[in-house]
Amino acid sequence: MTSEELERFWAVVPAGGAGTRLWPVSRASSPKFLHDLTGTGRTLIQETVDRLQGLVGDRVLVVTGAAHVDAVREQVPELSEDQVLAEPSPRDSMAAIGLAAAVLERRDPEAIIGSFAADHAICDLPAFADAVVEAVAVAARGERMVTIGIEPTRPSTGFGYIQQGPPLAGFPTASRVRQFVEKPDARRAASYLATGEFRWNAGMFVVRATVLLDLLDRWHPQLAGGLRQIAAEPERLEELWEGLEKIAIDHAVAEPAADEGLVVMVPGTFDWDDVGDFKALSGLLAHEDESMTVVGDAGNVRAIDSGGLVVTESGRMVAVVGLEDVVVVETADALLVTSRERAQDVRLVVQALKEEGRADLV
Repeated sequence: MTSEELERFWAVVPAGGAGTRLWPVSRASSPKFLHDLTGTGRTLIQETVDRLQGLVGDRVLVVTGAAHVDAVREQVPELSEDQVLAEPSPRDSMAAIGLAAAVLERRDPEAIIGSFAADHAICDLPAFADAVVEAVAVAARGERMVTIGIEPTRPSTGFGYIQQGPPLAGFPTASRVRQFVEKPDARRAASYLATGEFRWNAGMFVVRATVLLDLLDRWHPQLAGGLRQIAAEPERLEELWEGLEKIAIDHAVAEPAADEGLVVMVPGTFDWDDVGDFKALSGLLAHEDESMTVVGDAGNVRAIDSGGLVVTESGRMVAVVGLEDVVVVETADALLVTSRERAQDVRLVVQALKEEGRADLV
C-alpha cells in the first residue's frame, strides 16, 4: 500500500446502541462505549480511537446519537466539532456509516473509510494494523468492499459468519467472500468451524466512500440519495433524517454485494470481542489464578468460596459467599444478580422495565 492511499483513509466509529445485556452499567443515557469495562482506565470508545489513531492520525469521524455528543467530546477531546456527527435518532448502522461516507465523499471523492465499532475490545494491535493496512490496499485499487473476518475460537451462536472463497491475486492474505450468513444455531455453527472456511463477522468494513454509496444506490436508492442530500445540505439533517430507511449495513450492502462477487475478506488474527454481555466480559478479563473477576474497586469486594464476575460502581462493599458462576453488578440505583450462563437474558429485565414505564432505570 502506498502512503498516498493511507493518507486518504479515514476511520469511522459508529457509537450507538444501548447495550441492554450489560444493564445496569450500560443504559440508553450512558451506553457501554462510554464505560471502562476492561479495567485499563480508558473507556471502550477511548480505546477504539487510541488504536485507530496509530493508523489514521487525526482522520477520525465518530457518529453517535445526539444525546451522547457531549459525552463523546468530553472523553475524546482531540476530536474537532466537525469530527463528531450527531444522529437525531437511531436508524441502524447503514444510515450512520453512510452519513459519514457521504460527508467524507464531499470532502474528498477518493476518500477511503474503515468502519470500526466504538464498543469492541481488541488485543494484538500490530496484527490489527496489518489487517487494516491490507484492507485499505484492496479497497483503494478497485470497486470492492472489504471486510475483516475474525478467526473463530469456538462455535459461537452470537455472531454472524463470513464464508471465504478463493484467494485474491496480488495480496498476501485477502480472499473473495462467498456469502455472509446470519447467526446460526449450535449445530450449524459447529459445521461452519469444521469446514475451515468461515470467520466471524465483526462488522469491520473498509471501502472507498463513493463505492459504498454507489453500491447502496443500487439496492436502496432513496437511502443513498437521502444521505448524499444531507451531506450537501447539513442544515436539513433533522428534516431528512427521519425519512431514511432503518437497515443494517450487512443487509443493505454487504450481503447483496457478496452475492455479486464484490466483497473481499482480509483475515484478522488478533483477539477480538464485542463485549456483548457479562459472560463475554468475564471471559475477556478472567485470569487463571483468580476465580472471581472484579471490574471496579477490588478493595470493595469480598469473595469467599465463590467464582464469577463482580462489577462494582457505587463504592459499597460487595460480599459473595459460596456461589459459583455468579454475576453481581451494582450501581448507585440498581443491583443485578445472575449467572454467567443466563447473561444473555439480562435484556429481558430492560424490556420489562420499559414496559413498566421505568425510564429512569433504562
